[in-house]
Amino acid sequence: MSELFASGRVVDLVLALMVLEALALALYWRLRRCGIAGIDLAVSLLAGAALLLALRAALTGAAWPWVAVWLAAALAAHVADLARRWRTADRAR
Repeated sequence: MSELFASGRVVDLVLALMVLEALALALYWRLRRCGIAGIDLAVSLLAGAALLLALRAALTGAAWPWVAVWLAAALAAHVADLARRWRTADRAR
């Protein structure tokens, strides 16, 4: 189990599950037209994926700039997600 974490493979498994989640939610949206629309889903999952990649970089001993790059990418995706949600909330009023 410690090798799973030390190698970063645990992050790979979680990322694979996120891809399956995205596919399932996109299919549900396409069939039912309810849930989370494509771009909103992608922006939200992108923030989490970038955080996972920062974790993977840290677990595998990557140089600190790689961890920082992934954290910055997560921040950018998070801000984009918040901006999209904020606009949607303003339109709903």
